[in-house]
Amino acid sequence: MSSTLVDKLNAREAVVGIVGLGYVGLPLLIEFAKAGFSVIGFDTDSKKIDALKAGDSYIRHISADAIASVFKNTAKTADATTEFSRVTECDAVLVCVPTPLTQHREPDLSYVEATARDIATAMKPGQLVVLESTTYPGTTEDVLVPLLEEGSGLTAGKDFLVAYSPEREDPNNKDFSTATIPKVVGGLTLDSLEATQALYGAVICSTVPVSSCRTAEATKLMENIFRSVNIALVNELKVVFTEMDIDVWEVVRAASTKPFGYMPFYPGPGLGGHCIPIDPFYLTWKARQYDVATKFIELAGEINTSMPKYVIHRIMVALNAHGKSLQGSRVLLVGLAYKKNVDDDRESPSYVLWKDMLKHGARVDYFDPFCPRVRPSREHADLAGIESRTWDEIESGGYDLALIATAHDNVDHDSLASMVPLVVDTRGTCSPGENVLKA
Repeated sequence: MSSTLVDKLNAREAVVGIVGLGYVGLPLLIEFAKAGFSVIGFDTDSKKIDALKAGDSYIRHISADAIASVFKNTAKTADATTEFSRVTECDAVLVCVPTPLTQHREPDLSYVEATARDIATAMKPGQLVVLESTTYPGTTEDVLVPLLEEGSGLTAGKDFLVAYSPEREDPNNKDFSTATIPKVVGGLTLDSLEATQALYGAVICSTVPVSSCRTAEATKLMENIFRSVNIALVNELKVVFTEMDIDVWEVVRAASTKPFGYMPFYPGPGLGGHCIPIDPFYLTWKARQYDVATKFIELAGEINTSMPKYVIHRIMVALNAHGKSLQGSRVLLVGLAYKKNVDDDRESPSYVLWKDMLKHGARVDYFDPFCPRVRPSREHADLAGIESRTWDEIESGGYDLALIATAHDNVDHDSLASMVPLVVDTRGTCSPGENVLKA
């Protein structure tokens, strides 16, 4: 079974299906299409499908030209659909759907489960199914496989192949792209591993085979927990150094000159994005089933989730020093995206800050050239549709304070600081000034 699929992959004759056309799935689709594969993208959002077929992009750092080059070329290498019945046309199916947390910080696998059921109804013998969504060790074998087998009547490892390969997408990273980041792969069987290596080896610089799906799942968690813990450390140091009247960003810059034994991490107003604020809790939840405490990971989570409250405190300090309170003040929230130079606002701490300021009676506007309008979401439905202020509106806005939560490179933050009487800077981007308070 695997040898036939490997031959098709090596000959670029295999059809690759990608489920979930967001920040992970869409770049993958483009890479496979560019490499000469026929690709079918699947998504439940018909607006995304319409945009792709029209050659338009809905992700800022992915150009319309890149979309058009694979969806509107004469070879018609890519297609997109909401019809999961077309899974039967695919030789390999990659699952790139969200894995959020519930309100109780427990894994929400509803998207993975729903996708597995949709795929299963159209599966055929000889296919390879790869899960890319970040999750706890055991998900592929204990959740995905049983649903695929139940819905298809086929047997994993015998009739079809299964693997796990964690996504490593970093939106708008100019140094690394989908094709240049090594791909960790773990198969349910050796045949599954062989086919998965052939699949990704055709478009990715290198593959990193590991012994099992569980090992691959654990690898992704380790990568993101490493970042979470180190960001928590520098956030805690920020609080300590602030009390000592020491600029933590200057400390980080100086420490970064050491050529060994140090890696820079930067403080901020909290964690954002689809991975780091979520993934550590997947492992803590799973570890409890083994009666193992993850104290270090949970402490890092507590520190990082406490950062917005610390920022609010700094805002109050800044306003109080000028005889004002947060209640009734006009505040400009600068930056809605979770990190600079992207339009990705998932899990952004800016939303937490926004709502906390509203609770304290502030009047809040926001400015973000990458996020011109608040998109609908389950978490922030009450803010959906609110539009970013323009630069001209900021100049004449009469704001009492500007809070820099995300520091995009195309925003002149020093110029912004000259327009408002107070600035609370959580990213260390402003030049020192009497009206600038670091947080």
